[in-house]
Amino acid sequence: MKFDKFESLHQISQAAAEILVKAADMAIKKNGRFTVALTGGSSPVELYKMLAKEPYSSLVNWEKVYVFWGDERWVPLEDERSNARMAFETLLNHVPIPKEQIYPMWSEEKTPQEFAADYAKQLQQVLGEKGAFDLILLGMGDDGHTASLFPQTSVLEERHAWVQAYYLKPQQMHRITLTAPLINRATEIVFLVHGENKAPALREVLQGESNPKQYPAQLIAPLAGEVTWLVDRKAAAELKDL
Repeated sequence: MKFDKFESLHQISQAAAEILVKAADMAIKKNGRFTVALTGGSSPVELYKMLAKEPYSSLVNWEKVYVFWGDERWVPLEDERSNARMAFETLLNHVPIPKEQIYPMWSEEKTPQEFAADYAKQLQQVLGEKGAFDLILLGMGDDGHTASLFPQTSVLEERHAWVQAYYLKPQQMHRITLTAPLINRATEIVFLVHGENKAPALREVLQGESNPKQYPAQLIAPLAGEVTWLVDRKAAAELKDL
């Protein structure tokens, strides 16, 4: 595990942009393409805006980028709650990624469960049987969830499926999410965590006893890849010796 502490979300975003540019360059040189799963929420907004502009925008060969999402609320793409909508508005509409290489988590014609199965097939077509993303971006909620892996939900027990859809009662909506087994196959995983409200959960995730049912971000432990935590000082306030 790598852990880097910053003064601000702006600095976190810069560090994440540099990681993505480097990961994209390495993957494209090695495999002729770069596969990435984006995260939603407020944490990556500044990162996406940075990537859409110089100097970063010209450092990525966008035509060889394949974009997926780590999770999504089951809402239409035009809904303001959509992670995909945010990514399109801040990044994807501003860089030359072929549309057929962008895979939002939404369909008007399918149920969430049907779509989850289809999304897994799309992932398999792009990633192959190994199912290893080059880079997955993740956030963490103040309850310790990441992607749509929420505390005390059955999806935390998944061991085989790459994608799951389920109804999250507290939010009264369906969620689509990559599962921990798939996330952990990635070559590189980067967490973006900021704000003092995240401090108690971050302490439990990184330094507390193993309790992934309550703090699902503990499930993220790459099989062969690397996980990096980019954290601001407020979120890191309760950590010891980091």
